[in-house]
Amino acid sequence: MLVYRNRNAEEKRVKQIQPLTESQLQIQIFEWAQLMTGKYPELSLLYHIPNEGKRSVYYGAKLKREGLKSGVPDICLPIPKGNYCGLYIELKVGKNKPTKNQEHWLFSLSKAGHRTAVCYTREQVQKEILSYLALKDTSE
Repeated sequence: MLVYRNRNAEEKRVKQIQPLTESQLQIQIFEWAQLMTGKYPELSLLYHIPNEGKRSVYYGAKLKREGLKSGVPDICLPIPKGNYCGLYIELKVGKNKPTKNQEHWLFSLSKAGHRTAVCYTREQVQKEILSYLALKDTSE
């Protein structure tokens, strides 16, 4: 028996199961955060720190002069909760791991009173953010 396969359908299926890029994952996270601001108004302060990306040597040098720092985590929620003064999340996809410089930033931020996390999926980020928002203020 000869079986004919729909190549376009197979290509679409393969594309669907490919892991998301970090950029695609960030877009999903911020779309979710925008949808959740009605319930959690603090999420309107959530922002992305654009430290990654390919740049020309000139533009990269200019950004460094303007204060760009390698290793700074990707996402920040700058509100105090519990014993923390803010939340920083380093986002990774696939088998990527934090660099030594990223680990240094996460450690230093944690030591300075921030909650830090490394997350690999949208669900992990959402759980981390919601867990953070659920913390009781220590001043109460």
